[in-house]
Amino acid sequence: MEEYYYELTIEPSQGYETFTQLVTQLTNDAIEEDGTKIIVRSADDLELIQFGIEHFANQMNIPCTCTMEKKKNEDWVNMYCQSIDPVEVGKFYVRPSWFEPKEELINIIIDPALAFGSGHHETTSSCLEAIGKYVQEGHNTIDVGCGSGILGIGAMKLGASCDLCDTDEVAIENTKSNLLINEVSCNKIWTGTINQSAQKYDVVIANIVADVLIMIANDLKKSLKDNGILIISGILDKYHDRVLKKYDTLELIETIRKNEWVTFILRKKD
Repeated sequence: MEEYYYELTIEPSQGYETFTQLVTQLTNDAIEEDGTKIIVRSADDLELIQFGIEHFANQMNIPCTCTMEKKKNEDWVNMYCQSIDPVEVGKFYVRPSWFEPKEELINIIIDPALAFGSGHHETTSSCLEAIGKYVQEGHNTIDVGCGSGILGIGAMKLGASCDLCDTDEVAIENTKSNLLINEVSCNKIWTGTINQSAQKYDVVIANIVADVLIMIANDLKKSLKDNGILIISGILDKYHDRVLKKYDTLELIETIRKNEWVTFILRKKD
């Protein structure tokens, strides 16, 4: 373990969720959120990240305080892990491995790591709710941008088969570990995106960000079987219309809103 680490604290005066999205795109390092500030911690100097955030804030004319400190390493990862509590989401109970299971719910074990997806964020919990409602035993599914693998694991624990992919190799390795911990096996897993699969799926799940959902819309739609279900999330409410327009050939069957975030459930018409 390194003797020191860097801690960058970002406190925007407005647009908190937008800054959070930007930070997650700029770094794969551990991020802590509390609704008012975003804290990035890394063994590497975070000057370039700070520059990018400050430049963005200036361009958007949003006052934002960025403070970076070099700190003595006192195993903050373990301290952070111990602060994570389990969460109930629909049929699921998402918990770190050191919490006892709830037998009446479907348990998903996710220990905190660098990859996104612990069940606490609005987009993840909305997707889990949709999975619990629309995924059935025997379904063929794919989790696009799998992060921690939590959504695919949820589908598999309902009796579905699942492919998983992510453009981030760290996420793929984290997902593989979580598959082992949860004692489930996926069909295929790869670094990349859905255009590397020739399969057609009963349910396609993509919890990414609005711009990427727009960019890969055709690939997601092509991957659906007739009457297949598409669950897309990671969409800030202000991008609601922009994203939905790219999927207007599908039938919108449900919208889940949580705070500033929107999740769409769509069906491919036969």
